[in-house]
Amino acid sequence: MSYPLKYGFKTRESLKWNINLQPDDVIDFSPSASESKILTLENRGHNRKENSTEDEDFRNGTVTLSMSTNSNKTVPLTLTYQLDPLSEEDGIIYAALLLLTLYVLIIFEIVNRTIAALLSSSLGIAVLAINGTRPTLQELVSWLDSETLLLLFSMMILVALLAETGLFDYLAVVAFEVTGGRTWPLINCLCFFTAFFSTFLDNVTTVLLMTPVTIRLCEVMQLNPVPVLMSMVIFSNVGGAATPVGDPPNVIIASHPSILNANINFTNFTLHMGLGILFVSVQTYFQLRFIFRDINSLRHAVPRDIVELRQELAVWKRASASLSPYSRDEDIVKRALEKKVQRLNVLLLKKESGSGTNKNDPLFCSTLAQMKEKYRIRDKPLLIKASICVTFVVVVFFLHAIPQLQNLSLGWTALLGAILLLLLAEREDLEPILARVEWSTLLFFGALFVLMEVLAKLGLIAWIGRLTENLILQVGEESRLAVAIMLILWVSGLASAFVDNIPLSTMMVRVTAALSDPTGLALPLQPLAWALSFGACLGGNGTLIGASANVVCAGVAEQHGYRFTFMEYLKIGFPIMIGNLIVASIYLLVCHVLFTWH
Repeated sequence: MSYPLKYGFKTRESLKWNINLQPDDVIDFSPSASESKILTLENRGHNRKENSTEDEDFRNGTVTLSMSTNSNKTVPLTLTYQLDPLSEEDGIIYAALLLLTLYVLIIFEIVNRTIAALLSSSLGIAVLAINGTRPTLQELVSWLDSETLLLLFSMMILVALLAETGLFDYLAVVAFEVTGGRTWPLINCLCFFTAFFSTFLDNVTTVLLMTPVTIRLCEVMQLNPVPVLMSMVIFSNVGGAATPVGDPPNVIIASHPSILNANINFTNFTLHMGLGILFVSVQTYFQLRFIFRDINSLRHAVPRDIVELRQELAVWKRASASLSPYSRDEDIVKRALEKKVQRLNVLLLKKESGSGTNKNDPLFCSTLAQMKEKYRIRDKPLLIKASICVTFVVVVFFLHAIPQLQNLSLGWTALLGAILLLLLAEREDLEPILARVEWSTLLFFGALFVLMEVLAKLGLIAWIGRLTENLILQVGEESRLAVAIMLILWVSGLASAFVDNIPLSTMMVRVTAALSDPTGLALPLQPLAWALSFGACLGGNGTLIGASANVVCAGVAEQHGYRFTFMEYLKIGFPIMIGNLIVASIYLLVCHVLFTWH
């Protein structure tokens, strides 16, 4: 599209604005997208005399919008414009302040992270409104990634019903038996299966399934679940980077038209990424072994009985808070729960002050036979029904890896499985099941999606991409590929640790496509695409909100009474992320600069 400005008999034509459309065979099913551009009209008449004819024609001219497309399909467009928009410099400053506000609230735990995200996103909408670009309600709703939210909600229902069968307790005992109760073999087993399943399933789904098993297993072995969960979610992000369907950024990258035109399919994507991920997995494992070289760091810092009492207290508090005194019966139950909470608080204070017995429990509090007796399948008919539904969902997830079936929606597939299980379970009351849904996590994601769109509107994400491209142009042609790979890898990796990697990947994949344009730098697209995939996926290991799987794992753990803070995760995840990016850098430089594998 171009914007000719006509005045008198003269025309000034702006640069063309190219908008990439989906291929004709999938455009009817593609989600809507929005782009914005600043058109600068230089009124040079300010330096002329007042009776200048050209100046008068300029001010009285008209702006004509000309559009053309090579698509054979009907393309619906909605056009809006704003006079005197927010300047790019001011927009970047506002975006940086919004992001800083979010991180200050989360890092220093001033408020709950969900409230922090809601507050930051509300401030972002206020900034847009003050500058004349207040989004409509429909636009706000379109900013929410409904597929991700639907997938999370559906899998939470499936996991809640699976937990009632006692499956997670049983699997924990099986893993305990297979590993002989040894700590590191057990952690190795959990991390291996998490990374393996994350290569074919969405890593958020894998974390939802593995977190309850890990927590129960750590309780059986009297380990602190927090460091084990951190290790597990890190391997989930690493494993998810290996295939086009393992992590949302890979889905965005692999489905981009320029990537498809470069013959990057499921097979060669997995081949190039999978080999690099093997090296990254080895580095991650040994780095984790070094960080947790003191086996006592994997155990509770306080006596086990106090930890169990705190968990019990958290469960009773949550049960009490879930009841509203709308009826007499609910009010009676709520008061009984509050009395129970008060008694537990008194008992906890006595134990923490030393009045109780603080004797440490031995490593194995019971034999394997006693554990099998205690942790068994409680509801076999429900387990069979749940297994059928989960198998249906997982099979369709695998089918999604086939290019011809990529139009299947993961979110709606999971919802159909959840509805099917609710029908088969024949539950009269849905309140206990819905109460186990991580509503605070879903709200956090919704607010984060809105905030990231606000940052994109303010120009922060586009500025990162443009800065990357300008840096590449400053080096010689013989070094541009190596510099481009390093910049895309490290910029996307470091940015993904602090900015949600879904909108970042959407922006950076356009940058990689522009770098490979034959009319521009004409760099090979394949190594740039894989550098972006390594950076966007592995960068999520850096912080607690760097990847969706991190947030989900923290939310599920908090419901079970185990809470890890932003700083606790940062101390473990950020050094590992730096190590991941270093290994990925060496791999990409050797394969695609030294040997030109592509």
